[in-house]
Amino acid sequence: MKIAVVGLGKMGMQIARKLSEAGHSVVGLDPNKEFVDQAVSYGASAAESREDVVKQFGDEQLIVWIMIPADFVTGELDEWLKIAPKGSIFIDGGNTDFRKTQRHAETVAAAGSQLLDVGTSGGVWLYEVGAAMMAGGDETAYQTVLPILEILAKPSGKVARFGGSGAGQYVKMIHNAIEYGMMQSLAEGYRMLKDGPYQGIDLGEAGDVWEHGSVIRSWLNELTRDAVKANPELDGIDGKVAESGECRWTLEVAKELGIALPATQAAFDVRLASLEGDVNFATKIVAAQRNAFGGHALNVAPGTGTSTSGDSK
Repeated sequence: MKIAVVGLGKMGMQIARKLSEAGHSVVGLDPNKEFVDQAVSYGASAAESREDVVKQFGDEQLIVWIMIPADFVTGELDEWLKIAPKGSIFIDGGNTDFRKTQRHAETVAAAGSQLLDVGTSGGVWLYEVGAAMMAGGDETAYQTVLPILEILAKPSGKVARFGGSGAGQYVKMIHNAIEYGMMQSLAEGYRMLKDGPYQGIDLGEAGDVWEHGSVIRSWLNELTRDAVKANPELDGIDGKVAESGECRWTLEVAKELGIALPATQAAFDVRLASLEGDVNFATKIVAAQRNAFGGHALNVAPGTGTSTSGDSK
């Protein structure tokens, strides 16, 4: 199957590599030529522009996987719809607000094509471990691209369709909101070990014990354990933690529905406070967790406290 991957960042590159190595024909497009060259080294073909992508597809059905920050998806789709033939399939694999995705799908459908939303979790481990993919949109379009999704899920991931347009992004949004709470809870626990009445507790060893048979064993705990083993004081981490959109959107929808989410709200508020300088060992832990699973910077650059790139890419 032929597919274009637009956005060859941390996850887009892994998608291009995994599909190329599985024998699919991948066309890579990114403003960074070095990224395109890297994708070519994995077996993809390079495209210089959207028009070049369309040309390379010829008479084949145009399938475009868009893996860019959510703020830019609307404009990207608008540009594609100016040149894409009817019957094209677009896949939004990033973390777009599901409400915006619904509007995008209507626009794409009006142009005679289909938009699938495929919320993708796997971070920098996608190539090795496989992705968890939460899909929404037209059933026929989904079945068309399912062979590609199944490749990306190997060896340990999974893909499922949850309903019409926006359903996949909605499930991914809730996943990320849960993630906020789990990360914060673990971080606070490790802080209590460090700053509690028993000084000198080996945090890495405690985390390792927890990982063997305890109720809280998890990949997040593994990553946390490994972080404090490698850097017990978390030196060099400022403790400021960005919020990436999905938790904020979850809280907005919960408020509309009259559903209380106290744990999620608390975790979200901690991140906002950290950006104002209220940092501690727990917020340093969360920053280290984000770096471990998503490759996010350990320290938040000025002016980038809020983004829509997503925690679990």
